[in-house]
Amino acid sequence: MTAIPAAKPQRPFFASGPCPKRPGWTPQSLQHALLGRSHRSPAGRARLKQAIDCTREVLEIPSEYRIAIVPASDTGAVELALWSLIGARGVDVLAFDAFGETWVEDIVRHLRIDRVRVLKAPPGAIADLHSVDFDHDVVFTWNGTSTGVRVPNGDWIDVDRKGLTICDATSAAFAERLDWDKLDVATFSWQKALGGEAAHGMLVLGPRAVERLTSYVPPRPLPKIFRLTEGGKLIDAIFDGWTINTPSMLCVEDYLDALSWAQSIGGLAALVARSEANAQALANWVGVTAWIDYLAKDPAVRSNTSVCLAFAEPAVATRPPEERRALANKIVERLEAERVAYDIGAYRLAPPGLRIWCGPTVETRDIELLTPWLDWAYGLARGD
Repeated sequence: MTAIPAAKPQRPFFASGPCPKRPGWTPQSLQHALLGRSHRSPAGRARLKQAIDCTREVLEIPSEYRIAIVPASDTGAVELALWSLIGARGVDVLAFDAFGETWVEDIVRHLRIDRVRVLKAPPGAIADLHSVDFDHDVVFTWNGTSTGVRVPNGDWIDVDRKGLTICDATSAAFAERLDWDKLDVATFSWQKALGGEAAHGMLVLGPRAVERLTSYVPPRPLPKIFRLTEGGKLIDAIFDGWTINTPSMLCVEDYLDALSWAQSIGGLAALVARSEANAQALANWVGVTAWIDYLAKDPAVRSNTSVCLAFAEPAVATRPPEERRALANKIVERLEAERVAYDIGAYRLAPPGLRIWCGPTVETRDIELLTPWLDWAYGLARGD
């Protein structure tokens, strides 16, 4: 039996959402939260505008792009974009993870858009990027959180596209460089790569998306929380801190704290470097461990944040899915009982295995300390 490791990760938080808080975070970090005040007050508006401005600075978003804080996390931001923008032309929607499948269901079954092409891929693979029709609007996830697959870059996106690109970037923003010139719409949430609190989403609109909003009236009723225009004109105040609904100023303060930390360590370059270092530390272990492998076999499309792992030993890999899931659950439960790692089971709709968050708020040393415990827990679960 593998000996129990001597040292534990200092922070056992490796969940893929909500993700770990930034290093050094304590509740005291929120002591200046604007509680008991209106978000419409000058002070409240200033905090919200600061969150927008700092987001632009850290993510290096071009000045001509509009940024808004919207309800309901990344899901709400994507839904807002789909309901408000699509229908003017055909749609290509890429589905290589569970959330891509969700956008397929919305577009096909609920919005009932005509001329939809669904480009699918099995878990661990990516849809055929070269077959995308850029005369259509294109909906895709930059990083597939449930399968550990990401687009390699934005090179596959046509610079002369006729349609819009609508990108769910929630587990990529702040951990990977997004190609803003190729993105007309991008969405993400606070609780992912920066470890902020949940329930709020971010919507980033390029000039082509703004032009669509002000020239196209979708043939469907829009809920109040989806309305970005009035009388055919963009409601500019929404992109200046005047949120559609009431945000939590405690969550806003937490997001500002995370953004301030990101700026203090060197901005986007430092965040990406931390994520890559974490992913490499895990790769070093996978490379010498026979019982585990990546779900995404192609390194070019392998996530550096939501790293998804599958059992590789033939005696285990060939077992029925329910048996492999039971084995994964034993590993997860053992590590949680030891307070070594929390919430590292595969996504419920993904193949059985493990999923370890390697985003920028994780310390590389904690990844290195985790890996011997994974070997130990697997040995116990197998009965070795």
